[in-house]
Amino acid sequence: MTLLQLCYVFSAVLFILGIRSLSSPETARRGMNLASLGMLVAIIGTLFSTQIVSYTWIIAGLIAGTVLSLPISLWVPMTKIPQRIAFSHAGGALAACLIGIAEYYRYHASLTSMNMGIIGAEVTLGALTFTGSLVVAAKLHGLLPGHPITYKGQNVVNLSLFAVMIGMLIYVIVYPEMNIVFYTLLSLAFLFGLFLVTPIGAADMPVVIAIFNAYGGLTGAIMGFMLANRIQIITGALDGASGFILSLLMCKAMNRSITNVLFGAFGKIDTSAEKTSSADPNKKEPQVISVEEALQFFEQAKSVIIAPGYGMAASQAHHALREFVDKLKANGISVKYAIHPVAGRMPGHMNVLLAEANVPYTDLFDMDDINPEFPHADIALVVGANDVTNPSARYVKSSPIYGMPILDVDKAKKVIVLKRSMNPGFSGVDNELYTRDHTWMLFGDAKESLTQLAYGFKRGWSV
Repeated sequence: MTLLQLCYVFSAVLFILGIRSLSSPETARRGMNLASLGMLVAIIGTLFSTQIVSYTWIIAGLIAGTVLSLPISLWVPMTKIPQRIAFSHAGGALAACLIGIAEYYRYHASLTSMNMGIIGAEVTLGALTFTGSLVVAAKLHGLLPGHPITYKGQNVVNLSLFAVMIGMLIYVIVYPEMNIVFYTLLSLAFLFGLFLVTPIGAADMPVVIAIFNAYGGLTGAIMGFMLANRIQIITGALDGASGFILSLLMCKAMNRSITNVLFGAFGKIDTSAEKTSSADPNKKEPQVISVEEALQFFEQAKSVIIAPGYGMAASQAHHALREFVDKLKANGISVKYAIHPVAGRMPGHMNVLLAEANVPYTDLFDMDDINPEFPHADIALVVGANDVTNPSARYVKSSPIYGMPILDVDKAKKVIVLKRSMNPGFSGVDNELYTRDHTWMLFGDAKESLTQLAYGFKRGWSV
């Protein structure tokens, strides 16, 4: 075996071990290090390839990539990681798409039908992943509305456009020299990525990010076949397969199908229903609590379960939460974190934020493990979580979140909710938890509220 082949085999093993290690918070950091080492080995091995005729552009690319990645890794806060991940998906897809365009531009006159099929599939998937991922990033960052942007007949338009693209792809496979068809297909693919994601609400972004992760991996694998690069095929297949599996797991956690995510416009708010609801004279008002009153509850508690959500990320309250929890635990209060699979804006969002705040991974519990413990908890503290704590998901069949497994915070003896207002989550559904008799609302910025709670908590302490 050549040095290049040995490097590729070694890096493939490192990639597989890295993904395997990501299955547990305890070994996740080691998994990332293994995967990074695998990528370094693959790059170094490629530099020894005999097919390289000039290192000029390769060196320029390495320098540019390093210069761009350093500020991104150092300056982007953990709260913005979801949109950064989406932006990375866009960059990888665009790179693969441009490589496919370059191959077609150079060899289109001599391409076989099989080669043209590979190139066509690569640029189509890469183009729609690029624009779709940009829309995801824009929605998550607030540059575009988080709610679905819909219009009458949108699914018919999307399916028709997809059918036209498939027809064009088949045509260029049969007639590779038809430049106008190829570049029209490319343009429609970029457009299709926009049309695909704009009708999807921000509440579905964990699933969409996983889907585009799969698309990006599949694009890379196809590019590997085009370039006859084994490591590209292996890494693309690993990325694509893991992305699709993650997408299915996210959908299962929301009790929804992939087709419902892509075409259901989840998160579309029915304004007429909202007006009717707000005008209801019999609507129960929530119980509002102050920081001082909340402290009295905590000073009498023996067990607390915390349900974090996107609101915690938006207010960057994870460090303040950990400081408050440290005081609770120092006074003998049992504290656990309940992690819903789709809490936040990407898979594992809450885990990443809490890890940054040095919360021990042993304190984090998945939904299925923690739900039986809520009835025994003195306090369930909800920090910015909305739809994943809404009890109406169990029985209101007309609700868009009906059937979605939720955290059973309503079964705790007392519930304290940290929230800025009574506005609903991205599903557009009012959370009936907020008006329950054993629920109290602590309005305000979560970071500020938690800081005041940590400062004011004094049971057994001399501050």
